[in-house]
Amino acid sequence: MSKPDIQECVECVAPADAFALVGNETRLGILEALWRADEEPVRFSTLNDAVGMRDSAQFNYHLGKLTDQYVRKTDDGYELRNAGAKVVRAVLAGSFNEHPRLEPFAIDDGCTRCGEPLVASYTDEMLALDCPECGRAHGEYSFPPGGLHDRTNEEVLDAFDQRVRHLHCLAKDGVCPECSGRMRTTISKEGECCLGVGLRADHVCEQCDHSLCSAIGLSLLDRSPVVAFYRDHGIDLGATPYWRLDWCVSDDHTTVCSTDPWELGIDIALGDERLRATLDEDLALVDTRRTDA
Repeated sequence: MSKPDIQECVECVAPADAFALVGNETRLGILEALWRADEEPVRFSTLNDAVGMRDSAQFNYHLGKLTDQYVRKTDDGYELRNAGAKVVRAVLAGSFNEHPRLEPFAIDDGCTRCGEPLVASYTDEMLALDCPECGRAHGEYSFPPGGLHDRTNEEVLDAFDQRVRHLHCLAKDGVCPECSGRMRTTISKEGECCLGVGLRADHVCEQCDHSLCSAIGLSLLDRSPVVAFYRDHGIDLGATPYWRLDWCVSDDHTTVCSTDPWELGIDIALGDERLRATLDEDLALVDTRRTDA
């Protein structure tokens, strides 16, 4: 799949012009002031006071540049458009202007293969969980710098777990978590993956080329028969970090039933009971069956 030309634009503001509009401290200040406003619309004088610019003519010039694309003018004042709010959120997320360091740290959970403590590391907005003892990877997924702010290591891991769940939930449902474009899912047995598994799901956006990979089992985390199976055994699956679940980070519990078309079986054992979940090539759950373990 060829990557799109981001300079091309049909019936929209040219991307270079759109970024240039916010490349100014005063204009960013206007967006922030609108974002922080308790109520909208915000009157011109109130907005000017919030930004703290004495020259009202200059302030009006910068505000005019933002209007229509990032700011909406109404009879009662000015309000932030969705595009303007996204600029503020992007700055708060830290992706464009922060490059934080997080020293690797051991976590309480053990490796699903050998039981030794896992280690979390953070590089280039990617948080990874690995086992130094046996080398098993437990996932490496995006985590914006803003997610590190005012959080302990334990809180970072809690947020990371929830983020991974939601990212892959969107991806398997065909929605790109980056641009909301169409996500295409394929079952792969070759190439490299952050988990090092031989069988995995690859999700690639047809619009922005954003990609995610995962063990097949990760797609089951929000499926009601699987959630109910765990609940019946006294376990809240939603509160169980994905990296504790071997079927979410490896292909050891996955059976290939067919390749044309793909049909995959995943076996999950709890106590004296086993759940067999069957998925198709789009990771749709086609059948579940409980049996004695």
